[in-house]
Amino acid sequence: MTLWTPSLLVTCLLAACLAAGAPSTRAQVPAPAAGSGALKRYVSLKSDRVQLREGPGNEYPASWVFKRTGLPVEILREHQVWREIRDSSGTIGWVHGSLLSRRRTALVLPWEIKDGEPARASALLHDDDRESSNAIARVEAGTLVSIISCENGWCRISIGDYRGFVEQSKLWGTSPNELIK
Repeated sequence: MTLWTPSLLVTCLLAACLAAGAPSTRAQVPAPAAGSGALKRYVSLKSDRVQLREGPGNEYPASWVFKRTGLPVEILREHQVWREIRDSSGTIGWVHGSLLSRRRTALVLPWEIKDGEPARASALLHDDDRESSNAIARVEAGTLVSIISCENGWCRISIGDYRGFVEQSKLWGTSPNELIK
């Protein structure tokens, strides 16, 4: 005699559905649209609570929740109103396009942050777009900044009451040598 535990019942029902060729309840994630090579771009999160989903729709489970307004993310592809994004740590998933802003932000040296260790790395904030210009502040790794403009390998940023220039290569949220005006 078989004892029908809830987990055994679910397993048998799942096996029966698969054997019968029942369609999956999840739709396949669509391929990128033709001619969508220019889709990769940086944007930022509009809200301090954005759910990252496993696919382009509310029927897909949330795999992560972002809790930082203004966090920069990279759009990888689009499907209707949904955007597949990647954050600075490489986490990828789908969000509704209404939760994204064209406001440009960046993280300073996020690749220098090690779990469980205090931030030691930093970037100098200069008063001009030259390495020989005066340093006006030191910005710690992981700091969220607003991008005002980028040109010739330097970005003019703002953080609190400070405005100045940081080497573009020290920011995550802009492509190398990307021109932002």
